[in-house]
Amino acid sequence: MVALALDIGEVRVGIAASDASGRVAMPVKVLPAAEVAGMARPFRRILEDYEPDVLVCGRPETLGGEDGPQAERVMKIARAVADACGLPLEFVDERLSSREAKRILREQGMSERDMRGKVDMVAASLFLQTWLDQRRN
Repeated sequence: MVALALDIGEVRVGIAASDASGRVAMPVKVLPAAEVAGMARPFRRILEDYEPDVLVCGRPETLGGEDGPQAERVMKIARAVADACGLPLEFVDERLSSREAKRILREQGMSERDMRGKVDMVAASLFLQTWLDQRRN
């Protein structure tokens, strides 16, 4: 089963995908949020290339585990995208995924400027990997 993960932000959406075995998550791309929400050609191309079986979206929760201030907006967009794609939708806690993604990219020697276009897709791959691991166990 191939899972496609979306880290939905106000400006950008980070995209990650699993391998066909559903064991490993990989960063794919960052697209403008409007392109994903509007099912623009670049996003449709990713859907065609990866042929996902499920859409996994990060759910912004507070450190206490409750929906954060952006959760309702993100969940509404995620549901619309999943409906347009005809895919089942699952949500996963995305707490601290962006912070961890920045830490990983810093360890690779990237500056804040170099990270700008990569953090969201790395964050998506991190929470997708968590989701994959939970499903396997």
